[in-house]
This record gives sequence, structure tokens and C-alpha cells, in this order.
Amino acid sequence: MNLKDPTPFPPDVVWRLPTSRRSPARGRVLLAEQAREWKLPPETADTAVLLVSELLTNACLHARAPRGRHIAARCVLGDGGLRVEVSDAGDGELPTPHEAGPDDESGRGLALVAALASRWGAYPRPYGIGKTVWFELHDVLPPGT
Repeated sequence: MNLKDPTPFPPDVVWRLPTSRRSPARGRVLLAEQAREWKLPPETADTAVLLVSELLTNACLHARAPRGRHIAARCVLGDGGLRVEVSDAGDGELPTPHEAGPDDESGRGLALVAALASRWGAYPRPYGIGKTVWFELHDVLPPGT
């Protein structure tokens, strides 16, 4: 830690979570706690928590990762913006939003991410192991923060 840096919080955090149905709920709690520590406005925190839940759910349900592999969630706060990345060790197939029918019980997560995030995307992880899906929320801190 740079002792001359007046910033009282780390600019980024990383959590490793098991590929489990419980991980999206755990990720919501972790990000909500971090958002409070970073003093993000409540509406920004709520949006970020919803979107990380969608990405974690997709990683747990659709990534087809080898047994015992973890999911990493990384949150970076800087320059008035928040970037959240979720990485898995799945087959590397990049996700694309699709239109869910009115009777479908799933399939709306990425459309929700696209609608609420300032930007989002996905890329293959280095060395051919899995992928990272990310979103950004811009202008999340009040001026002068």
C-alpha cells in the first residue's frame, strides 16, 4: 500500500466463488458491502448488484466448466466509473443476448445487462481457458468524490 495515497479503499477487489447455485447470492452480498464501503449512490449499487447477479448466474448455469473450477468476480472503481468482470473456466463460448419469449423462464439476463449498463462485453481469457464477461457503469460517483 502506498502510504502517501489518501484513498481509504482499494481501487479493485476480486472474489473467487465456487461454481454453485449459491454463488450469485454471495456475489450480491459481497458487491453490496463493497458498494457501501466505496460510498456508491444506492441506485448505482442496486444496478451493479443486479447485473453481477446475472453474470454470476450465467457463469454457474451455462459455462460448462470442469468440476472444481471457480468463478472470479473483479470490481474496479476508477475515473467515475465501475467495471465488474466475471470470469469462468468454461468452454470459452462467448455469450450473446437473445430474445426470450413471454413464456420463457430464463434468457433475459444479458438483455438486462445491455439495457442497464453503460457498456458491456465479453472476451476469451488468455491461454484458451474460459471467458470474461464484463459491464461498466459510468459516472457512478458524485462530483468531487
